[in-house]
Order: sequence, then C-alpha cells, then structure tokens
Amino acid sequence: MATVKSRALVDPAWLHRHRSDPKVRLIEIAGTNQDELQAYRAGHVPGAVCWKWKEMLWDSHARDFPAPEDFARRCGEAGIGNDTTVVFYGEGVQFGFYAWWTFRYCGHTRVKVLDGARCRWAAEGRPLVTGEPPAAAPVEYAPVKRSERMRIHRDKVLAALRRNAALMLDARSPEEYSGQRVGGPEGPDVGALRYGRIPGAKHLYFEELLDGNKAFKPVAELERLVAARSASPDGDIIAYCRMSHRATVLYFALTQLMGYKKVKIYDGSWTEWGNLVGVPVER
Repeated sequence: MATVKSRALVDPAWLHRHRSDPKVRLIEIAGTNQDELQAYRAGHVPGAVCWKWKEMLWDSHARDFPAPEDFARRCGEAGIGNDTTVVFYGEGVQFGFYAWWTFRYCGHTRVKVLDGARCRWAAEGRPLVTGEPPAAAPVEYAPVKRSERMRIHRDKVLAALRRNAALMLDARSPEEYSGQRVGGPEGPDVGALRYGRIPGAKHLYFEELLDGNKAFKPVAELERLVAARSASPDGDIIAYCRMSHRATVLYFALTQLMGYKKVKIYDGSWTEWGNLVGVPVER
C-alpha cells in the first residue's frame, strides 16, 4: 500500500508518528446508531475528537453539503485551518470515508483516512482511551471552491443510464441489491418506497474490499474485484449505495489506490432513486 496512489490512506504507525503534530487533527465520525457516541465513549484512538456525521457534514436544512462559507465557518470553529491535515476514521468504517469524500468535495485537500479505523488500531495492540482531548482553539478558514467533478446528480445519472455511458457500481448489501430490503443490513427496513437497484448496476458490496480488521485488502485483490465488474480505468464510473456512505469506500479505493480518474458519487443514492417518480428500477 506504500505507493503514491495511497497517500490519502495512513496506517496506525503513521498516525502514531504524527501524534504531536499541531497541524494534524484526528476525527472520529459517529455514524448510524451512534447518536450517543457510544463507540467513541467506550474507547477511541488517542487524540481523536468525535463528530456526528449529519451535524458536521450536511447542510442544516437541506439534503446537501455545507456551502463554502458554512464549511469554512465549521472548520474554523473546530480549529481546522486551510493548511491543517485532517485524518478521519468512522464508526462504522464507511463514515470515515464519507467524511474524507465530503471534505475533498468541499475543497479541503489535506485530508486522509486511517486504514482499518478503530479495528486495525486495536488489533495491532494499540491503546484505546476514553478521555476527550481539549477543544482546539478557533482559527481562520478561507472559503474554498467545491470540486463538482466528484459528484453527480439524479438527472445526469438518468441521462447516463439512457446512453449506457457509465458503469454503475452498487455498494449496498446483497439483500438490498437483489431487492429484498431497502434498509441496511443492521437497521430497520426503511428508506425508500421501491425495492431494487438502478438498471444495469453491477454489485460490489463495500465489505468485499476490506479484510477482517476493516482495512483495505491488497491492491491486486482490489483490482481483481473491480475488473470482475467490467470496470476500466478509462471508463466513467458512478458509485451509489443507500445514502452514499458505503459508495465512498468504493470511490476511495478506485481513485486513491487504483488510480481511476473518472469516478463520481451519486449521493442521492437509493433513498432518492427509490422514491423518484418516473425512473426505472431493476430487480
């Protein structure tokens, strides 16, 4: 994994070496069923603060990401400057990748993901702590431009589908992909009115990319999995899941570990597509 393509992915040893670097901030993202920050309070990587994903990564009133001025305000209040390197990991693991993708989309390029999150950290015998670090002092953050090339909206997804212009990769569980569920494997079966998948989508469950410690499998294995879905480094790829958290794991692997350039996230994903009037569904 120690290649130029994986600079956005750091291992526990890297994080330990940078534990006292004032320009590095470590953030755990509390995902689904973590409203009380249960996992964080039970034991987290030393130095990590914890964010609830919706509060910090979404607009407060629209299903969208924070506007540049709002993103800048949130970062500055959290002690993150334009030159701060932010390292994310999630509970579940996909939320760390979602935060990485969101920050990159919002224009902050100094952002990384801890490979394997809490699982690999603990598996290597490293300590977890319960004490919270002191709050960082607020700093100035100059608003930056969004990277719109990373994202695709529903109308353009439908247009690409009609032209057969992109490979659709569905990162959901087998039960969701086959139309047995609309909710994730461990939650209630809610989130959309229709069951199924976007027509023609190839299934690549995000967990297939990860080993038992939630770290990425070797690149050669990732390439084999992706090739089996007819993906090409030169072809357009659209990744989606239920709300795009799991899809960002695919996006990260494709762009950061395998060098793919033409990958987009459909962040509306199934909670939008499965509720739209007049769009096709496959089961």
